Amino acid sequence: MVVATQINPIRIEKFREVNIPVIDLSGKKSIVAKLIVKACEEYGFFKVINHGIPHHVIKNMEDESFEFFEKPLLEKKRVGSGNPFGYGCKNIGLSGDTGELEYLLLQTNQDSIVNSSRFSCAVSSYVEGVRELACEILELIAIGLGVPHSLFSHLVSQFDSDSLLRLNHYPPLSDTSHISCRRGSGNAIGFGEHSDPQILTLLRSNGVAGLQISLGNGVWVPVSPDPHAFCVNIGDILQAMTNGRFVSVRHRAMANALTDRSRLSMVFFCAPPPEAVITCPPELLKKDEPVYRAFTWAEYKLHTYAHRLGVTRLDHFKINE
Repeated sequence: MVVATQINPIRIEKFREVNIPVIDLSGKKSIVAKLIVKACEEYGFFKVINHGIPHHVIKNMEDESFEFFEKPLLEKKRVGSGNPFGYGCKNIGLSGDTGELEYLLLQTNQDSIVNSSRFSCAVSSYVEGVRELACEILELIAIGLGVPHSLFSHLVSQFDSDSLLRLNHYPPLSDTSHISCRRGSGNAIGFGEHSDPQILTLLRSNGVAGLQISLGNGVWVPVSPDPHAFCVNIGDILQAMTNGRFVSVRHRAMANALTDRSRLSMVFFCAPPPEAVITCPPELLKKDEPVYRAFTWAEYKLHTYAHRLGVTRLDHFKINE
């Protein structure tokens, strides 16, 4: 059985190619764990196949999401007020960032804020599936690192975890008037460069490209959509808990300037409970001193919301800064 495959190499510079790891979760656990750890160290990003989430669960969530975003703007605006949960368009967060998208942000440990039993059912089934997948991946990471299996996953599986589901809709740039709170600028950035503050992110998108990851030095790698895979990227919290061994990958989404199809991304952010203390376990320190001071998720989230997307927010928590 092939445990890991590679997508076709993407040429991003002269004489340079990059293969984004695609990891088969049905392989031997010890081998899969090593492959995931390697991907986390090298890229902070990988894809997983044979993930166990039924196709109909994913399809229902996608269909219900498109149906929601097709509603009239005033009807969508009635769903929450974007503070920060509910519907929003153009404005990303509270610090002035904007993008060519509309979105719906939902808490995952409470009932859906959308007054639709069909939508709520789709959200519930999808969140259950991606949460289980996230815990499986986090347990494999723990195996690969040689730490207790539940070290990371228990932070996500707790009832009071602060995990979120974000549905991002990127219409073609020629068709953004129906979502605009103001007239669009024609900016090609759908969602600007950033790292995710949480532990782990699981992303599923429809067949429209747009996601890019950064390799540093201004080099961006486009990530092709894959109907069989989930994209997984490391967040700031896991970078801190591995003492910087893992990379919280910076990424962005480009608006659809060259297609008449909308892009939909369904993003599950795995986060700990607000009062969870984030610190690197002794097993991962070895002879190294900790790079980051201990902090709570509530403290880090407050710091995150106070800054723009592009800020490297984790630097604030370095011991020697």
